[in-house]
Amino acid sequence: MITRSNLLRLGAAGAAMLLASPAWSAGVAEQAGTFIQHTGSQFSDLLVGADTIAEKKRRLQPFIDQVVDVEGAARFCLSRYWRQATPEQQREYLQLFHAVLLNSVVVRVGDYRNERTRVVIGRTEAREDGVYVNTTVDRPGNPPANVTWIVDMQRNPPKITDLLVEGTSLRLTIRNDYTSYLSHHGNDLNSLIDALRKQADRT
Repeated sequence: MITRSNLLRLGAAGAAMLLASPAWSAGVAEQAGTFIQHTGSQFSDLLVGADTIAEKKRRLQPFIDQVVDVEGAARFCLSRYWRQATPEQQREYLQLFHAVLLNSVVVRVGDYRNERTRVVIGRTEAREDGVYVNTTVDRPGNPPANVTWIVDMQRNPPKITDLLVEGTSLRLTIRNDYTSYLSHHGNDLNSLIDALRKQADRT
């Protein structure tokens, strides 16, 4: 069943389809770490002085689209139902997924003022499905969070394809949530779209 808490866990990032098996190099792994460090700094800078929800959305929407493979995440989360959807359902679903993701990020940073979020880069590991960048995210007033960012460095610019929060894949969490919801609603994609529309209307 879709829950707001599960949707919020998608955070500032997104999920994507599995990548082909690239021949990653140590240099590329280092670049992925630099990309995540820079992304964290940009995110923090964008929120300084953004005192309203509307202003946060205005600043964050293009940033999220730039650094996260949102469409890939949306397709992955819908799983086999993507191929079963009509073009109109696919179009509306993608729009709503973008909106829900943006709302999720805005809710999570709702009490943000001028404090800076610090992203400490740890071990960076190149794997078949991307570069895994292990970090500690330290935000004032909150306990440090262990987050692993999976980055597709074959994209230009690179794209975040998934997050592992304390070892849990967020894109897989969302896909399981969607699948469970659909299985309890007669596999009716329109029902899921309606639920996402309600999520998109909140903030």
